[in-house]
Amino acid sequence: MYPALPDWPPDIYLLHVAPKHDVDKYVAVVAQRLHQRVDTIGDTLRAAIEEAITELPADADVAESMAASIAGNLETIAAVLLAGTPATAADLPLVTLEFGRLLAQHDVPVTALVRAYRLGQRQLTEVIFGELHNISMEPETRVAVIERLTTVLLEYVDWAAEQFVAAYAEEHQHRLVQQSNVRTAWVRGILDDHPPVDTDVAAEAIRYPLRWHHLALIIWRAETDARSDEFARLRRFTADLAAAVGASDTPLCVAADRTSAWVWLPYRDAPGDVVTKVRDYAGARPDAPGVAMGAVGSGMEGFRRSHRQAQRVRAAARARNLAPPAVVAATDSGLLASALLGSNVQEIREWVADVLGPLASETDDDARLRRVLHIFLRADSGYPAAARDLGLSFTAFNRLVEQAVSRRGRPLDDRLDVELALLACQWYGAAVLRRN
Repeated sequence: MYPALPDWPPDIYLLHVAPKHDVDKYVAVVAQRLHQRVDTIGDTLRAAIEEAITELPADADVAESMAASIAGNLETIAAVLLAGTPATAADLPLVTLEFGRLLAQHDVPVTALVRAYRLGQRQLTEVIFGELHNISMEPETRVAVIERLTTVLLEYVDWAAEQFVAAYAEEHQHRLVQQSNVRTAWVRGILDDHPPVDTDVAAEAIRYPLRWHHLALIIWRAETDARSDEFARLRRFTADLAAAVGASDTPLCVAADRTSAWVWLPYRDAPGDVVTKVRDYAGARPDAPGVAMGAVGSGMEGFRRSHRQAQRVRAAARARNLAPPAVVAATDSGLLASALLGSNVQEIREWVADVLGPLASETDDDARLRRVLHIFLRADSGYPAAARDLGLSFTAFNRLVEQAVSRRGRPLDDRLDVELALLACQWYGAAVLRRN
């Protein structure tokens, strides 16, 4: 509990208010002493920060830059106190901004920077109080001087820390972009394999275990949902996904364009049904992007093959106008086969029309006939079971098959082509059908 104030009349309080010129005078004295002892105080602050902030690298350039930054801050604080101006009116020393950029280059966590500033504030407050003990003044004046000094110091630290962190963040972002560009160039070189790339050298360059097992994905947002920080959002989703599906190490994520990214999930051992896990996780997350998956592969060639499959699956999803959060995989029945037909939808549409004739029309009746014919071609000798699955009698099932063949206009002598054309209709949908 704080002691109760004496019950004095208001005019007595007025007698105990320190004159402003006295406060200014003693603040100036403290500021002068800070200026005279910059080197000594700076050494004390630097030693305390180096001991407490273990994330700081043991590097001569960092130590020299930190010493210059501390000295620059002390000089600026002294100047602000002498001038009696707001802390925010001063210019932060350039050496301090350079120190922030240097720490970003060494990947020092930003939280360590803030802790260093707060520690410096506490240490400097102790130094200032030590100076005040050596100055004789009236008690009420001492209180007012302490209030002025602590207020200025708090304002300065808040203002300086904000600019310091901003300089750090700018440099950190610049480094991330540079690293991302270099990483992307390496990844494209690995996928092209021209000239041939050494596996271990490439793995070291992209910081990804290329000799392990991989599941490649392409993730994307619709143009209307994309934001300026879209790649950062896709990276966060990738990190969350990798943790949820038990990836053995950090996933690889590189920007493909403004709205999409190429992703690889690494596994030390061949994973189980990871495709289902990815599908379940993405399906349960409202903000999930679209996801196209290859099949799991191993080693450098598996890294490439899984990505090629993801690209084909993504092309099939795009042709079918599937929007996020659609999730498609090369292991989905018939999808990869339809994707292998090619990426030119116009050519696929023309080929489907050649194979299926009028049966390739975009009508409900033709859609039903295509489904029955597809099941018939896949059922072999199990026609009765296929009919039951459709809720039809064997006779009705056969009648629909005959109608489909008749609608097509010729016998099923080219059975393989018909099956592939029906697969294309199933996965590409209206994009390869004729409109009446």
